[in-house]
Amino acid sequence: MMRPLRRRIGVIKHEDVRAQTAAGLAPHPVGDYVRVIPVGGCEEIGRNMVAFETKNDIVIVDMGLQFPEEDMPGIDYIIPNISYFIGKEKKIRGIIITHCHYDHIGGIPHLVHRLGNPVLFGSDLTLGIIKKRQQDFSTAPLRTQVITNQSQLTLGAFRADFFAVSHSVPGSLGVVLDMGLGPLVHPGDFKMDPDPHSLTPADMDKIKALGDRNVLCLLADSTNAPLPGRQLTEGEIQTNIEEIVANAPGRLIIGTFSSLLSRIQQVIWAAEKVNKRILIEGYSMKANVEIAKELGYLKMKRTTLISSKELPHMPAEKLVILCTGAQGEDNAVLMRIANREHRYLRVEKGDTVVFSSSVIPGNERSVQRLKDGLYREGAEVIHYQMMDIHAGGHAKQEDLKDFYRMVKPRYFIPVHGNHSFLKINKKLALEVGIPEERTFVPDNGAVIEFTAKGGRMTGEKIPTDYVFVDGLGVGDVSEIVLRDRQIMAADGMLVLIATIDGRTGRLVHNPDIISRGFVYLKESKSLIEDVRMRVRRILQDRDPNQPANEVYLKEKIRNEIGQFIFQRTERRPMILPVIIEV
Repeated sequence: MMRPLRRRIGVIKHEDVRAQTAAGLAPHPVGDYVRVIPVGGCEEIGRNMVAFETKNDIVIVDMGLQFPEEDMPGIDYIIPNISYFIGKEKKIRGIIITHCHYDHIGGIPHLVHRLGNPVLFGSDLTLGIIKKRQQDFSTAPLRTQVITNQSQLTLGAFRADFFAVSHSVPGSLGVVLDMGLGPLVHPGDFKMDPDPHSLTPADMDKIKALGDRNVLCLLADSTNAPLPGRQLTEGEIQTNIEEIVANAPGRLIIGTFSSLLSRIQQVIWAAEKVNKRILIEGYSMKANVEIAKELGYLKMKRTTLISSKELPHMPAEKLVILCTGAQGEDNAVLMRIANREHRYLRVEKGDTVVFSSSVIPGNERSVQRLKDGLYREGAEVIHYQMMDIHAGGHAKQEDLKDFYRMVKPRYFIPVHGNHSFLKINKKLALEVGIPEERTFVPDNGAVIEFTAKGGRMTGEKIPTDYVFVDGLGVGDVSEIVLRDRQIMAADGMLVLIATIDGRTGRLVHNPDIISRGFVYLKESKSLIEDVRMRVRRILQDRDPNQPANEVYLKEKIRNEIGQFIFQRTERRPMILPVIIEV
């Protein structure tokens, strides 16, 4: 049964001064208001983007993509709707990117130039990966500026400073914006990893110091808000990874995200410990590893990585293959290996395949299908539910509450997640003492306004309709097009071709019928002949003295044949009448 679309489709058309001083930031006059607008990421996983707006200035944090759902056939991904900002391009002082995951950077190639190509601020790794991806698009060069956790910026009315957060990728930064009413804190994606020797150490002292800065509002990641307890640290899973790498009897194939650089580093260390070599497969993973290596985020011996040319000479028990595809993506390396579609890699008996990432909601069926295929080929499969081989990059309930107690915000806005995730995150904020009237659970496009008198949900809503990317097209797949695809995917299509005399409107010969995804013609001759007869009757049942009305005839065929087919089959294929005049 086709599921209804849950959202319309969009098309892009063109207070304390002392506390600030103590933090090392110069005081500045209190502004009139600041509006916080989640453009995306508050009704889904992905498409993260938040705008902070004053009378004359806008600062945007993140510009990500969302992967399509199962009822969106043919769609590559979804990006934020920026129609609210058209005409306001001169107000945009910059776009701050918290980290380099695609749900935070994926919309940049399609959108940043439509916004006047404002400066992108991010860590060196974040900007390196953004620039690499930009090479796939024919656009003007990006304007970028590298920032660190020690940077301070003036962006119009906003003063910005930053703090490092623990996440699954190095160079992740939390953002503090202040235009005079008090700091607005947006930590991006984060978890609490107190280990100072972690691959992605957090600025715990800076985070605790936020509690002395009279924070106006905290926007908090809700991705893992439904999960009790605390997130595993990277150090806790290193031992398990080393055990798997050391004890694999044959080849070890590890599937993970191309940007999960902390996991890639752990695998490199584990392989080097037992003198194994690593082959990296997947264009995006190769690119990310090369960038991280150049910037010093990945450390490895010169001989650790091998090329595909060295593969035939490598003993199976000495080989680790790192690849993309742990989410069951059709074109990713792991799926192609499982389906025997990869150019030179096949699953061999004795292989161990590790899924070193949690399953993104919505991908469960694809991942299960991939696991089944690997088992059929004779591989042993290990995933995060079997043993601790994945530490997620998002804080769980107890970590979130610890963070809220440190920051002590006056107001609280949960972001990054489905609506239920946001509501659960709100409950966590209430548990640590934030008053309910000072917590706002927004939908995408909601406008939360802060003034000297306090904060409120304004009731205003900016456009946040889906903007689909399909091949080279951006925003050109409308709701109608998507509905047509859903119908064809669910019940197929039936093309009815009738040739008529242009002068008399008489049927020249029997209508031709083409079925795709509806019925197999040779096995449904009775049904097809009944349809053909009804098309003939519709075309003959008209005034011969009047010229044929093509629009009327098509509509009549579509309605009557559609009703007849539903009565016979209880299916609703797309009916495409074609009238040819000769």
